[in-house]
Amino acid sequence: MSEQGAASAKAAESSALSAYVAVDAASKRLVEQIKRVAQSAATVLVRGENGVGKDLVASLLHYLGPNRDEPMVKIDCASLPHELIESELFGYEKGAFTGATHQKRGRLELAGNGTLILDEIAALTMPMQAKLLRVIEQKEFERLGGEKTIKVHARILALTNVDLERAVARRSFREDLYYRLSVIPLVVPPLRERRDDIQPLAEHFLSQLAQVHRRPKPVFTAGALEALLSFSYPGNVRQLRNILERVVVMSTGPEIHEDDLPSFVRQATGRPMMTLEELERSYIAEVLDATRGKKSKAAEILGISRKTLLEKRKRYGLD
Repeated sequence: MSEQGAASAKAAESSALSAYVAVDAASKRLVEQIKRVAQSAATVLVRGENGVGKDLVASLLHYLGPNRDEPMVKIDCASLPHELIESELFGYEKGAFTGATHQKRGRLELAGNGTLILDEIAALTMPMQAKLLRVIEQKEFERLGGEKTIKVHARILALTNVDLERAVARRSFREDLYYRLSVIPLVVPPLRERRDDIQPLAEHFLSQLAQVHRRPKPVFTAGALEALLSFSYPGNVRQLRNILERVVVMSTGPEIHEDDLPSFVRQATGRPMMTLEELERSYIAEVLDATRGKKSKAAEILGISRKTLLEKRKRYGLD
């Protein structure tokens, strides 16, 4: 590689890493793993709770890899109806089904020599899991209604917040696909297990959100910072950002006080730690209240499917 090319690659790596706040030892270990794994073409399974930043890890794997200048294409397996997943992934030929008035390339094809990110991989039906397994094993597929075999060159990254071992035991996820996907597993720890990241993340989001909402960047008082550091974040990094966005939008002065934070955050200060289930129930209730019961909007904020939200509402008696 030329000196100019090496400098360009280094700049791209620095830019990608700057988006990932990693102060805690657990986060630093994960970043080192990402750097090593990024150079490989192997399939990677990125695991972690909702809101921990799996998308960002997938982006880092792409931008720190040798094919960073190629496309990065994502498909959310949970947000699309099951009957549309296949056409979105593989594409289709004109006349393949009613309404197929033109040829369409699927996400696999659009990813080219780059990266295909399969978010919420556990949401795939068993027939789709079988078809994906073939893609991974044989590196080829056909568009719906087509006969031409198309070679797959994209690297596949799968993301999930589901315990896939348990899903395999329940026979809702194929064991052979699980092993194919998890050639290299990466686990993103929850925010409560990397507490040294909370303050730098909060400062990062504060700067970002103040710019987005065209407000002067406020500063945390000691009380507000203590409350943020005491909270356990069942919604992880996404929840921290949502909390701060509300604060930035509603703030009227140059400082953020403890009283400016949502009640469920303030209540954590100086009190016994809540269980994860208690925290999750509290957060879901808060989001449902903030969205005035709009389930689709609440599910989007929580980073879960509408179906999962309905199940959790029933489980926690929030109906």
